[in-house]
Amino acid sequence: MRIVLIIVAVVLLAFVAAQAYISMDMAKTEQQPYEVLWKNNQLEARYYPKAVMASVTDSSSSYRNSSNQNFRVLAGYIFGGNEKSQSIAMTAPVHMAFNESGSQMSFVMPAEMKLEELPAPKDRGVKFSEVGEKYVVAIRFGGWADDAKIKENADKLVSTLKTMGIEIQSEPWYMGYNPPFQLINRRNEVAVEINKSDVDLLKLL
Repeated sequence: MRIVLIIVAVVLLAFVAAQAYISMDMAKTEQQPYEVLWKNNQLEARYYPKAVMASVTDSSSSYRNSSNQNFRVLAGYIFGGNEKSQSIAMTAPVHMAFNESGSQMSFVMPAEMKLEELPAPKDRGVKFSEVGEKYVVAIRFGGWADDAKIKENADKLVSTLKTMGIEIQSEPWYMGYNPPFQLINRRNEVAVEINKSDVDLLKLL
């Protein structure tokens, strides 16, 4: 019995150490920059400068059905699946947008990389774009994301903003910050774009 307890203790310590290492490693991952302009106990308004994105689209509008495949395509690109066999640093978050015709997943390229400098992908499904600056409001939730949680938080975000008199300028999209093997301290967000003038309104509420 004592040996079993020792083995269990060792396994638990190894698990905690591994998860702590993953969390620290994620802290070193380049984050898409933004400025917090306003927040309350649920929502956070932010300013995002322009960013270069690599994206792939899918005919499925389900997070469950499209996330793994789209992630593999984009990960393949940044891990050397391009004409220069160039490795590109992973950043966070991963963006996912959904509509009736399907979904789009996007990786934010490192800040120092320009659109014209990106090596051509081997997979022609990977497309590039430069997204302009935007003002957004985000709502955060923990644990593992799925279609139900994304919809629940999107509905909550939209209804709360409408109650506050804020005009929404986009469909909600999902942002995920953690690798699948990170089991603790997971960060998920749903966001919508708003007008710059509505940020001042939020500050008055």
